[in-house]
Amino acid sequence: MNAIDLCAYVGLVAVFLVTVNVSIGLLIAVRYSPVRYWPHHQFNIFRLHYWTGCIALGASMLHPVVLLFSPTANFRLRDIVYPVHSPTQPLVNSIGAIALYLILFVVVTSYFRVQLERRLWKAFHFFVYAAGIALFWHSIFTDPNLKNSAIDFLDGEKVFVEICCLLIAGFAIARWRVAVRKARVR
Repeated sequence: MNAIDLCAYVGLVAVFLVTVNVSIGLLIAVRYSPVRYWPHHQFNIFRLHYWTGCIALGASMLHPVVLLFSPTANFRLRDIVYPVHSPTQPLVNSIGAIALYLILFVVVTSYFRVQLERRLWKAFHFFVYAAGIALFWHSIFTDPNLKNSAIDFLDGEKVFVEICCLLIAGFAIARWRVAVRKARVR
């Protein structure tokens, strides 16, 4: 396994963790109770959401850093932090960097959640949807071999990312429908 393969695997782990984190967040948004529903016992769902977010951020930050150790990728630290002029796929890499920075913003503002006014924190937290769009765009349209070749949308890694994207979209639509139904009742 070379550094480019490791970078792709770390990216897939980050996609999985973001999917889990956003799913848990959507459950929290609809007031899911782990005592009333599955798994029928008490645990801190907020803590689980926070830690999956932190670990997802760590995996998202590690993902591009691995490229620094590839002799063939030719990425420099500047290309990782500001990938507008990266050696390959600068647009897609820039979208990935935007996703990373938005995830970082959401996690950091969540750390200061108590100090921020609830409405302001919640408005900041909605940036996770923009981060998700950017993350899935980057994940689907990046050539995993960094050769600028055509994207195989039926590749196993791409199918995994597409399934995660569809899960989040489905859960977000379900959450929106619950919110609309609650608004009608009021």
